[in-house]
Amino acid sequence: MKEQLEAIRKSALESIAGTQAGADLEALRVKYLGKKGELTAVLKQMGSLSAELRPVMGQMANEVRATVEKAMEEQTAILAEKALEAKLAAETLDVTIPGRPAEIGHKHPMYTALDEFKQIFLNMGFEIFDGPEIEQEDYNFTKLNTPDDHPAREWSDTFYLTEDSRILLRTQTSPMQIRAIEEHGVPIRMISPGRVYRKDEVDATHSPMFHQIEGLVVDKGITMADLKGTLNAVVREIYGPNTQTRFRPHHFPFTEPSCEMDIQCHKCGGKGCPTCKGEGWIEVLGAGMVHPKVLRNCGVDPDEYSGYAFGFGLERLAMGQYKISDLRLIFENDIRFLEQF
Repeated sequence: MKEQLEAIRKSALESIAGTQAGADLEALRVKYLGKKGELTAVLKQMGSLSAELRPVMGQMANEVRATVEKAMEEQTAILAEKALEAKLAAETLDVTIPGRPAEIGHKHPMYTALDEFKQIFLNMGFEIFDGPEIEQEDYNFTKLNTPDDHPAREWSDTFYLTEDSRILLRTQTSPMQIRAIEEHGVPIRMISPGRVYRKDEVDATHSPMFHQIEGLVVDKGITMADLKGTLNAVVREIYGPNTQTRFRPHHFPFTEPSCEMDIQCHKCGGKGCPTCKGEGWIEVLGAGMVHPKVLRNCGVDPDEYSGYAFGFGLERLAMGQYKISDLRLIFENDIRFLEQF
């Protein structure tokens, strides 16, 4: 039995020293030290030894086990170190190679247009106000003189957030007319940019979420001529002094008289194309003189004060300014498109 133990020690140590992978080392552990291993098989013969030899052979067997286990631990550490060295060699990084330059972003074209637009109005003495996108029906419709049977109040047109139709995603920035007057009084001259929401089908000029810029002026002696002069000055500042505009009669519950303002299509120069749907003109805003009922709803005497209001579509402003043919490009976040600006 002594010869068997010595043979196992010698064979195990030689095999362990020659291993090149952790899997090979595990196989040797099973071969020599496992339940059916060579050392275990020898220990099963202990019962046939005399009482004098049994403790001697037991001690020798334990020494062999300890020697083999220690050799395995040492070889495990050696293999781990070799693996690390191989990994470091394979992943060598040349720190002298110049790094990739960081790509710095820039403003979205729509917000560039918004900043330019705001600066124009600041230069004209307007203030900028902000308001909630989740709005009360009272501010979005009722105080703006919108009748109960108006189509815009239908569930098919507006995103309501409560069953009683009292809370909704604002369909326009016009509620800021009411909020601004209630908070700051008159006279007032302000604009209020922000997101609005309507159940519009997506196409080249429409989106269920878009941006408007509300404008409001209330003072003594304000007329339609002030409105037209202001809006013409603004669009010509944005698009150039030769920009062609036209005002068309329209109807809005909160203004009287009301109008819509178009600019000549930037894509076709008025000839008609898919961008302007063949009309040669693109609507950019609705406007009009503030309805007397709206002024009364805000506690303002319409016999003493008058005013005008307007709402620009920010995306359409950006489309005209940067010659963008399809509104959907503004929202798709295609880097190939955005890099042009």
